[in-house]
Amino acid sequence: MLNFNAIVLSTSILFLFRPCHADTNAIAGTECSEADNSTSQNAFQTKLNNLLNSLAAKGILQHGFHTSTEGKGSNKIYGLAQCRGDVFGPDCENCTKESIRVAENDCSQSKKVKVWFKWCFLRYSDEDFFGIWDQTSEALTNDTNFDDPSVVSRGFNLMTELAITAPKQPQLFQTSVFDAGATGKRYGMAQCTRDISRSDCSKCLDNQLMTFRTTVGNKRGWEIYGSSCSMWYHDFQFFFNISSRASEGFRISSLCSVVAVAMMVAVLKLLLIL
Repeated sequence: MLNFNAIVLSTSILFLFRPCHADTNAIAGTECSEADNSTSQNAFQTKLNNLLNSLAAKGILQHGFHTSTEGKGSNKIYGLAQCRGDVFGPDCENCTKESIRVAENDCSQSKKVKVWFKWCFLRYSDEDFFGIWDQTSEALTNDTNFDDPSVVSRGFNLMTELAITAPKQPQLFQTSVFDAGATGKRYGMAQCTRDISRSDCSKCLDNQLMTFRTTVGNKRGWEIYGSSCSMWYHDFQFFFNISSRASEGFRISSLCSVVAVAMMVAVLKLLLIL
């Protein structure tokens, strides 16, 4: 005879140890201009250090976005740091600091630098790029993970809609999701750097979708990182709960742990009743 208690317990344990998708930060790419010997001069290094310190310190205080300049006239350096719209507090700060470390290590002799992480973007240059739509973009895909054609079509429609709605948001950022039935949900996100106009944000996102439509094609997951906008699409919830803004450092992985604990407590109560 089957032991109902054992079935309940074993089923619950299987649920608890199912993999819980959580987004983790990782570098997505870098772009360094050609080596320039003048970057080793004390004057340039001083300005650059001041700029990067400002970006690291003030970005977290301005909802994950900050622009800054150092120097005067033709010797000015321009910098921008922005976190993904769902990343706040210490995670935003740590990502920005990590992007600065990468820039200093990998692009130490460059005057024009871009560093993309999953959670943030860093850019600085000796030329003023503020408010200018930069079409530079790169797509990252899993070329072995394909999706059903009908789902692909719905997914592209989702991202097309995000390209329309994200520019209308206060922070040029938007997420969305749809239920694909038996294959689960699909999640999308779009964001522009907050120095460009809403109209340029819309053009930037539309351009990414047109440029990389063949590349992302029938993939279940893909990411496009650009100098002025970026887009993400996956079959798991990679973005964090924006409503938890007041709870700095909140994680989807933490949410998984909370759910697991709650499930275990419920199971133990049920077993006591049985």
